[in-house]
Amino acid sequence: MTETTQDPSTPPKGPARDLYDLVTGDENARVCRDIPESACRAQPLNFFIHLIALFGNKTGDLLASPKLVLPWLISAIGGPVWIIGLLVPLRESLALLPQLAVAGWIRRTPRRKGFWAFGALAQGVSVLLMIAAAVLLPALAAGIAILVLLAGFSLARGVCSAAYKDVLGKTITKNRRGTLSGIAASTAGAAAIGVAVGLWLWPGANARLVPIVSLLAVAGGLWLMAAAVFSRLTEVAGATEGGGNALGTAWRSLSLVWHKPGLARFITVRGLLIASALAAPYYATLAHGSSSRMTALALLLGLSGVASLVFAPLWGRFSDRSSRHVMAVAGAGVALINILIAICAWLHASALLGVWPYAIGFFLLSGLHDGVRLGRKTWLTDFGDADNRAQLTAVTNTLIGVILLAGGGFIAFVATAGASVAIAVLAVPALAAAILAPGLPAVE
Repeated sequence: MTETTQDPSTPPKGPARDLYDLVTGDENARVCRDIPESACRAQPLNFFIHLIALFGNKTGDLLASPKLVLPWLISAIGGPVWIIGLLVPLRESLALLPQLAVAGWIRRTPRRKGFWAFGALAQGVSVLLMIAAAVLLPALAAGIAILVLLAGFSLARGVCSAAYKDVLGKTITKNRRGTLSGIAASTAGAAAIGVAVGLWLWPGANARLVPIVSLLAVAGGLWLMAAAVFSRLTEVAGATEGGGNALGTAWRSLSLVWHKPGLARFITVRGLLIASALAAPYYATLAHGSSSRMTALALLLGLSGVASLVFAPLWGRFSDRSSRHVMAVAGAGVALINILIAICAWLHASALLGVWPYAIGFFLLSGLHDGVRLGRKTWLTDFGDADNRAQLTAVTNTLIGVILLAGGGFIAFVATAGASVAIAVLAVPALAAAILAPGLPAVE
């Protein structure tokens, strides 16, 4: 009797593989184009570990957003307005700027999942400490403490970002990465919808700090869960060459911008696409002026969740086919919706329609921003390989951090003329990105 020998590179049969086949459409789960055979065998289970960790991370982002939730928290405790103005630039830039130096440090470790898990743990602890600061400290001291904790949160976020694309590239094949991110964003969106409904129905929510603190508590717990789950990932050892002195490695890594064809154009496109992130607080500002604060928060939070639920799976699958065209379409969409919302503001549409023009605009902008994020993330992951993916991620993120500081400062100055003016101006870089993105190398 002949014994059947299973292909050593084929994932073993079982519930994880069956569910993976159902979710991804892989009938034999043997679609491993650029990961080792051992990683291919572990891919079905790793897929769901990634999915659960990303769900916790993305849902936490929605529930502790510096664009929505943290400004409401600072307002609720009576903190000064200047602190609110620093939240988004601090959160975004400190998550990006240190990555070039951190990449060399990460490179010295063959398995890098621990960096992501530690970063997620630090993010969860930072958010939970924000609750303590808000409840126990006077308004000004609490606001400053929240800024300091947000700085620590953002640095931990940078470590996660520098490590994640490399881990993703070693554990999930390139034609499944966009799908994974899309499903994670969609499920996080569904969770945000449920939370927003609860927030909307919370008795006396507009006059109490408890609902906002509850959002942060859930967000912190989700990051702790994500850290624990991600630590169970099966990761093969990676190359450690180039993991020397962090600053020296950082300086040498900058040469990739000139020597890696297509990278400079990608950095330009991604830099222009920060318009989608910078515009969001100004949409929220217009909405805030048309509705009570907590009601507006619940509505915007719910709509951002609906946007992820609706758009993210579509962007994810589109990214697996052509991530550069995802960036182009999303950039064009951001430019169009920015112009329309600016016109609504100039025509005082809220006098007739209330908060809804800006709420719908925020919904569409959130969906388009999902396209921007999924497109750029998928393109860069597919563009790199096991030897340079971490360095490419760190180089681009560090340079984008510089662009973000400069662009955020410029738009903040423009916004002194009004939120609608800032939104209109941000249509220009979004349109430029849409024009340049199709010229990126095809990496699928």
